[in-house]
Amino acid sequence: MNLRWLPNAISILRIVLIAPILYFIVGERYDLALILFFVAGFSDGLDGYLAKTFNWHTRLGALLDPVADKLLVAGSFVTLAVTGLLPAWLATLVVSRDVVIIGGATAYNFLIKPVEGEPTKISKLNTFLELFLVLFVLSRAGYGWPNRATIIVFGAGVFVTVVVSGVDYVWSWSKRARFGNDRQERDS
Repeated sequence: MNLRWLPNAISILRIVLIAPILYFIVGERYDLALILFFVAGFSDGLDGYLAKTFNWHTRLGALLDPVADKLLVAGSFVTLAVTGLLPAWLATLVVSRDVVIIGGATAYNFLIKPVEGEPTKISKLNTFLELFLVLFVLSRAGYGWPNRATIIVFGAGVFVTVVVSGVDYVWSWSKRARFGNDRQERDS
């Protein structure tokens, strides 16, 4: 049985979970929001693992996975900021970085060549920290754990990795656009 479609289905499930997560945050049902957000966060790792392990890569999956991540993170950060659980400036920074990345990738895709990018290590760390920050904020709102210091440390980590990864993306994609090709192609 061919299951190449499974990572894409998992990414679609993550997108479908966004609305109920945000609904539960606004309704102060942090327990339910936490459970669904955990499932969505876990699914992010699962679809990537399946695609890599079994070579179930598709062009659709390469687009769906980052879109699902960006929508989940952006929606969660904005909703947590609106409800006062996260600072608005941090949500603005996170969303702005994603808008710049999506805008740059879209422009590159249409003006130069199709985007075939793998997230950088700093970007993966950023996504990891963003997901854990949301989990911890929801857990603190619902259950009083972890302590405020942990939230601040993860928030600082998100701040640093958002800035560093954002600058890294702009720098590297600007270089690629200037030369019109990836470095490997230019050096061959």
